[in-house]
Amino acid sequence: MKIAISKASGSEKFQQYERWLRAAATDVEIVDLISLSPHGAVQKLSECSGLVLTGGSDINPDRYGKPEMADVCQDIDDVRDELELAVARAAIEMRMPVLGVCRGFQILNVAFGGSLIADIPSMYKSEVEHGKTGGHDALHYIEIEPGSIIRRISKTMDGTVNSAHHQAIDKLADVFTPSARAHDGIIEAFEWGDATLGGKPFLLAVQWHPERLKSDSAFSLPIARHFLEEARAYSILFAGVNNNNS
Repeated sequence: MKIAISKASGSEKFQQYERWLRAAATDVEIVDLISLSPHGAVQKLSECSGLVLTGGSDINPDRYGKPEMADVCQDIDDVRDELELAVARAAIEMRMPVLGVCRGFQILNVAFGGSLIADIPSMYKSEVEHGKTGGHDALHYIEIEPGSIIRRISKTMDGTVNSAHHQAIDKLADVFTPSARAHDGIIEAFEWGDATLGGKPFLLAVQWHPERLKSDSAFSLPIARHFLEEARAYSILFAGVNNNNS
């Protein structure tokens, strides 16, 4: 089963996504999109059964209407922005399962009309540590919305996640609804606003890094397993459509 990852190479932290997914299902084949053009990435995506949008550098604030915030952003990569925005929108058009992690969480929000807090420490009053401390992920508490996808996956209403970000959601895109928050009110997970009505492809976005959490965390491997189950179901449906068209 092929799973597209927006960036799965270049350093140890990106390789962790592949190990995390393969810990949940041994038959996963990773398709790394980062070296392709946006058009090439969308074409390659069509061969896959799911998309993971990974963590990384800050999105150019010009893409969410705040160009004046560029000075507080870190390592802006316009090429990666363009690629990930293209594949995020294409995956939804294909009705493909999508999982967003950290930057991927933010990319999905921006792709569908949301905006970001460009720098939590200078722009949002909070006692919760969201960024790394001493070179390590911070840890903080989250509360889960009843009836949400992450509630069904994790089978818990609260818990502790890791955190390594200095940006957060400001305006959540209208098509999404929050499914987890930190104590300071910052959104930590979201999904479709009308997911309970059915008819939407699987989508879950989390601000934490499940690929770096301990495997026994309710917010790590259960997410990978559920995502891959959705991808497997998609692959069966996609194969059926292909057979009908052949």
